[in-house]
Amino acid sequence: MVHQDALNQLSREIPTVKFSSHVPDRLLAKLRRAAAVFMVPVIFIVGCVGAHPLPEASPGADRVSAPDYLIGPGDNIQIFVWGSPELSVQVPVRPDGHVSTPLVEDLMASGRTPTQLARDIEKALEPYVKDTVVTVMVNQFAGPYSQQIRVIGEATRPQALPYREHMTVLDVMIAVGGLTQFAAGNKATIVREVDGARQQLRVRLDDLVKDGDIGANVEMLPGDILIVPESWF
Repeated sequence: MVHQDALNQLSREIPTVKFSSHVPDRLLAKLRRAAAVFMVPVIFIVGCVGAHPLPEASPGADRVSAPDYLIGPGDNIQIFVWGSPELSVQVPVRPDGHVSTPLVEDLMASGRTPTQLARDIEKALEPYVKDTVVTVMVNQFAGPYSQQIRVIGEATRPQALPYREHMTVLDVMIAVGGLTQFAAGNKATIVREVDGARQQLRVRLDDLVKDGDIGANVEMLPGDILIVPESWF
């Protein structure tokens, strides 16, 4: 139960509403006390939210070198086999992560770097070609899902984006076309996994996009999820 003194204090602070003179004073007092009871849980909820605010992402605080690019489904790769033009091809990475090339029907490419895949192809071609030298080049980038940047919520074009070195939240906003008119940009959060632990960091997208506050720009990391909630008002 709500403490009696708290109810009395709240009832005194509620603005007085002018009713018709036909409403008895006792009924007016009951109405004001009912309003006070309604406000207590609202004040309690607001207080709880403010007591544990999400930490704000710091610009450049998490700057790391980009990891080696890993091939993923949807990538388009160029395979060059030195001295064997008939084996040099351009192929897409299938949804199951495999590629097929001349003499090599099925080879896992997803999760491998271009250099690692080149060595795998050289090994697969050994029974057919001596002293094989293979180079793999990625022409169209998608990357594995674990390294993509996902944008959900009130972005103009929510989507998954391939990560690029030193990619910032401003770059992400440009790629998705900014925020919708219903977005609560300053309540946006980045969900990030660090050392196996999931963190949620607050970002100020309204300050960045609408007010041009570059101090609100933060770096993204592979696998980040940017959540843009809808405004209540």
